[in-house]
Amino acid sequence: MNTLRLNNTMLNKALVTFGAAAVAIICMMLFADKALAHGYVDGPSSRAYLCKTGQNTDCGAIVYEPQSLEAPKGFPQAGPADGKIASAGGAFPKLDEQSATRWSKVNINPGQVTFHWTLTANHATASWKYYLTKPNWNPNEPLSRNSFDLTPFCSVDYNGAKPPKDYSDTCNVPSGRTGYHVILAVWEVADTANAFYNVIDVNFGGSNPADTQAPTAPTSLAAGNTTSTSVALSWNAATDNVGVTGYNVYNGSTLVATVPGLSYTVNGLTSNTAYTFTVKAVDAAGNVSTASNAVNVTTSAVQVDNQAPTAPTGLHVMGTPTASSVNLMWSASTDNVGVTGYQVFNGSTLVATVSGTTLEYTVTGLNASTSYTFTVKAIDAAGNVSAASNAISATTAAASTAPAWAAGVAYTAGTVVSYNGVTYECVQPHTSLAGWEPPYVAALWKLK
Repeated sequence: MNTLRLNNTMLNKALVTFGAAAVAIICMMLFADKALAHGYVDGPSSRAYLCKTGQNTDCGAIVYEPQSLEAPKGFPQAGPADGKIASAGGAFPKLDEQSATRWSKVNINPGQVTFHWTLTANHATASWKYYLTKPNWNPNEPLSRNSFDLTPFCSVDYNGAKPPKDYSDTCNVPSGRTGYHVILAVWEVADTANAFYNVIDVNFGGSNPADTQAPTAPTSLAAGNTTSTSVALSWNAATDNVGVTGYNVYNGSTLVATVPGLSYTVNGLTSNTAYTFTVKAVDAAGNVSTASNAVNVTTSAVQVDNQAPTAPTGLHVMGTPTASSVNLMWSASTDNVGVTGYQVFNGSTLVATVSGTTLEYTVTGLNASTSYTFTVKAIDAAGNVSAASNAISATTAAASTAPAWAAGVAYTAGTVVSYNGVTYECVQPHTSLAGWEPPYVAALWKLK
């Protein structure tokens, strides 16, 4: 009876352990789905994306993760609550602040508009849906279902397929709207309960010829990392009565780039040369701001490296040589710029070149019962080679007379075999299988 009770106790513990493990695996799978499926609309730019680029301000944490506006799917019957539609349920409450002037607008016209999604991790998809606020909606009230025409003006069934990470829908945006409106873009995931919600603040009127007000000048232009051929620039956002759409980066009076964000790395410069950079903001009507503050930068000179690394030290043999190999290890060299690799020599013959962070190498293909002398040299990116390390001599083991290990053989304890020039002794009786080679199953074999 005691034995039976013990077995029952052990069985219960095993079942609890198994159940906990199963729950953990299921949870990991569910959380993995939630963590991996992310994306945002960047054309026409969504409210969250304009927060990321700095054209919307005082946005909260969404500036770091515009791809994370995730809530239960099924809008309008389900999904984020009224008043929390822009934040996809309230995780980013700043996005739910709503007034006619709170957010930058993107100018569009009725008719065909292409909506571009950047999917930071694509996922099996059920559908894409796009909703538009009613003609008489109130832009100074929190976004609710009553704000929108709840029949999507564009619906794309995706039937569980996996979209590319660079995805677009071309939709027919309805007419009958003027001025400020909001488009709600919904990406419904197929095999989870969630969807992604992005609101897009738009101004109907296309290029808006009535907009003659230029943005303010960008501020605090600064240079960051500077190399012999490049410089990293960053600046603070400009503001505009309708919305900033981009920034022009100038090298002197030459336009070098137009970018949507608040940073840019200028490449292709000449070493040891002075440059002056400015940035101007532009809006959808083509209005251009005055220039930011100017930043003067001198690229660095190209460094001529004629200095070789120091010689590696402490070269020694690790473990016992086999009949065909010797494992070597050494201490790192130093260099005025950086060690990029090590050359391993067998006598005067180069046998391998390894990376600058590798301090160990196994020389293979050697003859049994033979003496070898090894050295190591360090190299840098300029091709400079160090002096040789200390020389180390090693003699390979005698060739094994034991039969070679083979799959499909019944081995008894104490049986000796050879594998790749190394001798092993069987410690557990078994019939060998492919994949059970002696080096990989210490429970069955030990070095002889």
